[in-house]
Amino acid sequence: MRVGILGAGGIAFGAAAYLHLNGHEPILWSPSGRGTAELSAGASLKASGALDLSFRPRIASSAEEVIAGSDVVMLAMPGNAHRMAIEAIAGNLRDGQPTIISSHLSFGALYLSRLLSERGMKAPIIAWGTTLTTGRKQGPTEVGVNSVRSKIDLATVPESDIEVGHTLCTALFGDRFVRRDGLLAISLSNLNPQNHLAISLFNLTRMERGERWGQAENVTASVGRVMEELDAERLAIAAEFGVSVRSIKEHYSFSYQLPIASIAEMNQELHQRGRGGFGPTTTESRYVLEDAPFGLWPTILLGRLAGRPASLHEAGFSLLSAAYGRPLADDNDLLPLLEIQDLSRDRLQELARIGA
Repeated sequence: MRVGILGAGGIAFGAAAYLHLNGHEPILWSPSGRGTAELSAGASLKASGALDLSFRPRIASSAEEVIAGSDVVMLAMPGNAHRMAIEAIAGNLRDGQPTIISSHLSFGALYLSRLLSERGMKAPIIAWGTTLTTGRKQGPTEVGVNSVRSKIDLATVPESDIEVGHTLCTALFGDRFVRRDGLLAISLSNLNPQNHLAISLFNLTRMERGERWGQAENVTASVGRVMEELDAERLAIAAEFGVSVRSIKEHYSFSYQLPIASIAEMNQELHQRGRGGFGPTTTESRYVLEDAPFGLWPTILLGRLAGRPASLHEAGFSLLSAAYGRPLADDNDLLPLLEIQDLSRDRLQELARIGA
């Protein structure tokens, strides 16, 4: 299949490499063109680590081109680019053309559903709870892939398209997808925001000074306990909405093939295996600039809506906002459009089930 990938970062490159390895045809689109300039000039995309290959992907010069040339569209961009990307594709998607959002943030699937509904169109919108690969872009044409996740949570808007979405993703990326209880479950399944909150807060000076530091190595007992307490808040909110989500320990076990233990112990095991990765070397990191406004803030709002305030999330979010000198909630340009905070619990659950 031809898969149009919106993005040119580490996650987009990792997905493209996996698709090529799996016999499909990835087509990359960078909105500015800068992220794919060398690939467009004929350079090969090189993946190393958990994936080891080199190939020449197709490059599209516009949103219209990438959508017209694709069977499936995949959004693999930072949260602050989701609104722009959704608006760029909504007017060009064909009736029934599926869109995969990896990973889903800030109810972007509902925004895309609304824009398609305004055109009188229907198409499966597939939301992933996390990304296919972990790793970082190492140059204009290179990506280092730390791991390929063995389990990825999946839901669709509308929910009635779940079998279509599951079958499609399995055909593209293999047997690794777990059907979840709708979009609310997916919105509460992305553990990166809560994990990166603890990791960033306790290593902020390292980030600010540009130090090189092992990420899993520095999830010590105290940091691990904070991550587990954050997880307890998220699980309580999910239970209040009546949806089932994977715990942080289950996530680590499924994603990295680790035996269940404390989060600190699991991270130390990951470090010993040489798969612990390195933390951010700058404060201009997605760990904060994406995960706080587009991951933590929606969880905080859901906690308030469910009557289960996420006090530790709120405290950490306030500390990060203070450290960055601005209210990070203002960086989220999707939630104000959807007015999530003004919806009743029943209305939000209905939208998550059937879309616009």
